[in-house]
Amino acid sequence: RYKSDGKGGVVGSRGTDSKKLYKDSREVLEMLSGAKIPMAAASRTDDPPMAKNLLKLFDIDKFFSFKEIYPGCKVNHFKQFRRNSRFDYKDMLFFDDEDRNIEEGSALGVTCILV
Repeated sequence: RYKSDGKGGVVGSRGTDSKKLYKDSREVLEMLSGAKIPMAAASRTDDPPMAKNLLKLFDIDKFFSFKEIYPGCKVNHFKQFRRNSRFDYKDMLFFDDEDRNIEEGSALGVTCILV
């Protein structure tokens, strides 16, 4: 499990395995939220409770109207986002750091950006 490191990041319970948000992530989320742009979070993690906990520890859970956090492929996540948000794939913008996720989203017509 993770806990806040008091400096904007989180650290594993044994003091190892620290995690931080990408630079400027919080500012971008705040700006989009202020502009009333709906946002979603997706993760294909094998540990959904841990991922949800990290969103809370980073204090970014509040920005996401839609969350799809479970093992599987991004196609399933995007299908749920479309069903729940009623946004068409062509109206979605997706950022990820894995090529396979970018490829899956792009194949649906989502605008995808590799970070």
